[in-house]
Amino acid sequence: MIRERLIFEISDKGKNGFRFPKLDVPENKSLNDRIPMRDSIKDFPQVSEVEVVRHFTRLSQTNYCVDKGIYPLGSCTMKYNPKINERIAQIENFITSHPFADPEMSQGNLEVLKTLEDVLREVTGMDAFTFQPAAGAQGELVGMMLIRACMEERGDPRKFVLIPDSAHGTNPSSAHICGYKVKEIKSNDSGTIDLDDLSNNMDKDVAAIMITNPNTLGVFENQIKEASEVVHSKGGLVYMDGANMNALMGICRPGDMGVDAIHLNLHKTFSTPHGGGGPGAGPVGVKKILEPYLPVPRVKNKDDQYFIDEDCPKSIGRVHSFYGNFLVAVKALAYILSLGPEGLREVSETAVLNSNYIRKSLEKEYHLKYKTPTLHECVFSDKYQKQYGVSNIDIAKRLIDLGVHPPTMSFPLIVHGALMTEPTETESKADLDSFIEAMKQIAEEAREDPGILKSAPHNSYVRRLDETAAARNPKLRWEP
Repeated sequence: MIRERLIFEISDKGKNGFRFPKLDVPENKSLNDRIPMRDSIKDFPQVSEVEVVRHFTRLSQTNYCVDKGIYPLGSCTMKYNPKINERIAQIENFITSHPFADPEMSQGNLEVLKTLEDVLREVTGMDAFTFQPAAGAQGELVGMMLIRACMEERGDPRKFVLIPDSAHGTNPSSAHICGYKVKEIKSNDSGTIDLDDLSNNMDKDVAAIMITNPNTLGVFENQIKEASEVVHSKGGLVYMDGANMNALMGICRPGDMGVDAIHLNLHKTFSTPHGGGGPGAGPVGVKKILEPYLPVPRVKNKDDQYFIDEDCPKSIGRVHSFYGNFLVAVKALAYILSLGPEGLREVSETAVLNSNYIRKSLEKEYHLKYKTPTLHECVFSDKYQKQYGVSNIDIAKRLIDLGVHPPTMSFPLIVHGALMTEPTETESKADLDSFIEAMKQIAEEAREDPGILKSAPHNSYVRRLDETAAARNPKLRWEP
C-alpha cells in the first residue's frame, strides 16, 4: 500500500486553494491588524484545492468504520445506525433551535424530551429521567451524585461503594469522584456476583452497589434481585450500569430487579454514531426515592403545555450546559418509535442470537474461561494460542490484515488475554461468517505459522507500532 504523504510534504511554495480578485479600492492595512491570523504552525502548507480534496479523501478511505463492516467491540455496542435518524435530526427546526429560546417557542423540542423520557421509563421500569449527562461515564457520575445527595439528607453519606470485579472500568472512578472508597466484590464460578462475598461486605458504611447487568462477561446477573435485597436490607441503594441494555430491551426491566438508578447510553443502544469522542448522551433514570435530587432543569407538562421546571430545592443542580445533547435524543426517539415495543425486543433477541452464533462457532478454537450462557457478548481468551507464543494483541493485529476490526482486548480484567466480542443485532449471517472465518484462520496460523501473527499487520496503511513508546512519548506536532 502506498503511503499517503503528509500535507506538509505535498506543499509547494506559491500554491493557493483559492485567490481573490485584485482590489478595486485602496487596501486598508489597519484592518489586517484586527484579523486574527494563524501563525502557530511553521511553514503552513501551500496546496491547491484539488490536492486538499484528494489528500483528505484518500485519508478517509484508510479509516475503518461501521459503514464498512462489522465492529465487534465488546461492551461498546457499535451497531450500524439507520440514516433516517440522521435525516430527522437535521430537520431545520431542530438544528436551528436556540437553547435560550423561550419554552413557548420550543414546545416541539420539549415534547421530544418528555416523550423520550416516558418511553425510557417504560423500557426500564424507572420513575423519572434526566437527559443532562453528556455520556455514559457522566451518567454514572450523576447516578452516584444522586445517591450521595440522598444519603446526606438521611444524615450519613456513608463511606464505601461495592463494585463487582466484572463491572465496567469507569464505575470505580465515578464512585471515587463522589468521595467514596471502593470495595471489590468477587465473581463466583459462573461469572456472576458472589452473594456470600456481597453479604460479608455489605454493612451500614456502604452507600451503594454499582452493578453492570449483563456484566462485562456478557452474563446476566440472575441473582440481581437477591443482591438488591442484601443491599437494601442495610439501607444501601442499587445503581445499575445500563451500557449493556441492548441485551435486555423488551425482555426485562431493571426497575423490576430492585435497581434504584440506572444510566443508559443513547449513543450505543438507541442509534447514534458512536466513537471519535461523540456525540454521546447518558440519561439517568431513577426510582421515586431519588427523583427529588435529579439535575435541573426538568421538563414537565401541565395543561398540555410543556415547561422547564427549575424549582427543585433538593436537586444536585446542573451537570451540563442547557439540557444535554438534544439532537442525540431526537435520533434515539426516532429509532425507538420506528421499531416499537416488538421491534425493540427483536433487537435484543437478535443481538443475543448473533453473539451466541459466534460463541458456538469459535468455542473449540478459542478458550472460554466461563461456561455460563451469555447474552449479547462473549469473552474468549488467548489461552490456547499462548502455547505457540501468540497473544491477543497478535490476533487483533492479524484481524486488521484480514479486513476485520478487532474485538475489545484485555478486558474484563478477570479474563487474562481477553477478546471481548459483541456483534450487535445489525450484522447479517454473512458478516458474522466472515468474522468467524477470519478468527478460525488466525487460530490455524497460530498453530502452523505463528510468525505471521507476530509481525502483523502486513497489509494495513500503518504497520505495527511500538504502542508503549507511543503512549509514553506521543508526537502531537509535525516536525519537518
